[in-house]
Amino acid sequence: MTEVQQSSNGQVIARAAQILAALEAASEGRTVSELARTTGLPRTTVHRLASALLDQQLLVEGERGLRLGPAIARLATAAHTDMVAVARPHIEALGRRTRETVDLCLDRGTHAISVDQYVSDRELRVVSQVGTAFPIHCTAHGKALLAAQDDARLASVLGETLQPCTAASHTRLSTLQAELSTVRRTGIAVDREEHADGVCGLGVYIRTGLSGNYAVSLAVPALRFEPHYDELAAALLKCRAEIEAVFQGGR
Repeated sequence: MTEVQQSSNGQVIARAAQILAALEAASEGRTVSELARTTGLPRTTVHRLASALLDQQLLVEGERGLRLGPAIARLATAAHTDMVAVARPHIEALGRRTRETVDLCLDRGTHAISVDQYVSDRELRVVSQVGTAFPIHCTAHGKALLAAQDDARLASVLGETLQPCTAASHTRLSTLQAELSTVRRTGIAVDREEHADGVCGLGVYIRTGLSGNYAVSLAVPALRFEPHYDELAAALLKCRAEIEAVFQGGR
């Protein structure tokens, strides 16, 4: 391959990365024209690259325009197998201790992506597929990830108006930020039926030193949540300490 070809290929990859980055903070989607304005790329270039990304399922077309596709979630999962391998025994221990579903999630802008899960053995339980993209502002693991960021970044990623999932969801960044101040103080984020009716959760941020930002959470049916809150919180904090000890050399 000649130097010219290498330079051209590098430019294509860089431009495709610009498009993906522009969509990271736009969960509702963007049109080709909007992407051209956001990235500064010619509309014809955006259209050509978007077509190639659609073919690879890196993008999908929605009602509002182009959005990140399912291949992104699969790549996120594959790229973070080391974290999954380290956390897995501790996640399993937490699941057995609480008999609730445990999720390991990764920060992806406006969403938290599930990269591993231990499923509760109870008849009434909360289950989702690995690879699911959860709205980051109304889930326990999502709020744990947001609390690790400063307010300026939150504003740039989320904007001032938030899309509710239930009647309990935050709809304004200002009220979410007030709650995140409490999360930073206590170390635990809480979801009381904000993402789905009948479902609650607890989440903690995991300090790993890796490039990605991770959180572990418990997904709990609402009827079991409040009566067992203290023991669930204690078990989750214990799991966090165990995982962080591994990354700090305390095997």
